[in-house]
Amino acid sequence: MDPSAFHSRRKGRAPRRRPPSAQSPSSKASPSKRRRAAAKTPPSPPKKKRRFRVGTRALMEIRKYQKSTDLLISKRPFSRLAAEAFLVLLFSDANLCAIHAKRVTLFPRDIQLARRIRGVDNL
Repeated sequence: MDPSAFHSRRKGRAPRRRPPSAQSPSSKASPSKRRRAAAKTPPSPPKKKRRFRVGTRALMEIRKYQKSTDLLISKRPFSRLAAEAFLVLLFSDANLCAIHAKRVTLFPRDIQLARRIRGVDNL
């Protein structure tokens, strides 16, 4: 590899540019051909997406959700989550009851005792 090629790629150096040609082929064409060529060019690219400063988007979302009253989690998944949380706590209390009785196995009477101590008999 040529050492001069390596040094031209170093940070901070601009790449070498090709000198401009004398005349471009479109400048030699007649005005009518230039108009037709201009009509065939593709449309300009769409506008760049708006970039907000750091944190602006988060503040906009906070304001949006504070204004609205709609549910962020739908009802069915939320009810399943609440039921799971209830059962997990119930089983952990029942497990403590079983351990207190010097057992490892969980019996229905442990769950009943945990519900009775909690005061959740009516469910």
